[in-house]
Amino acid sequence: MTPHEATRTSADIKRWRQYLADERAEAETYRYLAKKRSGEEREILLALAQAEGRHEAHWSRLLGNNAGKPAKPSLRNIVLGFFARRFGSVFVLALAQRAEGRSPYADDPTATSAMAADEQIHEEVVRGLATRGRNRLSGNFRAAVFGANDGLVSNLALVMGIGATGVSSAFVLFSGLAGLLAGALSMGAGEYVSVRSQRELLAASRPTQITLTAAKKLDIEANELVLVYRARGMSPEAAQHRAAERMGLLSCDCDPSLSLQPEQFDRKDDHEELGTGMGAAASSFWFFASGAVIPVLPYLFGFTGLAAVVIACVLVGAALLATGAVVGLLSGASPLKRALRQLAIGLGAAAATYALGLVFGVSVG
Repeated sequence: MTPHEATRTSADIKRWRQYLADERAEAETYRYLAKKRSGEEREILLALAQAEGRHEAHWSRLLGNNAGKPAKPSLRNIVLGFFARRFGSVFVLALAQRAEGRSPYADDPTATSAMAADEQIHEEVVRGLATRGRNRLSGNFRAAVFGANDGLVSNLALVMGIGATGVSSAFVLFSGLAGLLAGALSMGAGEYVSVRSQRELLAASRPTQITLTAAKKLDIEANELVLVYRARGMSPEAAQHRAAERMGLLSCDCDPSLSLQPEQFDRKDDHEELGTGMGAAASSFWFFASGAVIPVLPYLFGFTGLAAVVIACVLVGAALLATGAVVGLLSGASPLKRALRQLAIGLGAAAATYALGLVFGVSVG
């Protein structure tokens, strides 16, 4: 009989059975995610599932005959598994990142130190996988999320500010629709110019292929090609080495450590995180409009006065909570904190304009 078997308590058995259920659920989640991936990402996810399987075996050994009927995984792992089976997206990886970062093994003497270390490493592994997904999403998705938030906050503030002055509901509705259209067009145009400018700046900074065509005609003694590579950030020694390669004076890259910044002219666009100008503009336009229409909905359905204001605040508040939670998930932070932060900022701005509208309404009256 092992020391753990001699001293185990009912609380230990309950805790170990929960650990066992959670490890099984996490391994299954990684296997589901692996089915939706290929290549290196698939291999990494399957390796994570194998590691969770080793942890599962540890708790099975401790439980022995007390394993009993399989326990239910925690709600967090149930939700994670559900999303993995249905979506398999970066959202699931972001949730898994947070789950790995909250492992209790470091404070549990019945877990091995290797298991605690595994969980810490797993968090970084999942963070890396999630980052790949975030980079693929970040261009147009960034424009979409911030466009929706801008629409929610700015149009709610506009509607509440104008409504507080005491004007008719029809005027508030017209102002809200005008604000929606003006803001969406402004956001779309601004995002297009921003992304196009960034891509053009990056393209202007990218080395050209002139060194490939001009190298053979350069004066070997003067060799101004060295200046090209030094201007790109290479040390004098590395620049001399690369220039000699380009001019055919070296038959091979005999010292790879000197080629710190090799030229790769056949690479695909490596600035995908910026998105495209038209894609970002379209995302900004439609998502700003989708956010900006929410404060106007009560007036579209005939509500007036305080009732319309309250309904608009409730609808916008729910939307702000949702978008804040999404941003929190994607950033690997607490969804609740990000959601509450978005809510506080949005309603705070609306309250300020509402108070200003009341002041103008009284002064005009």
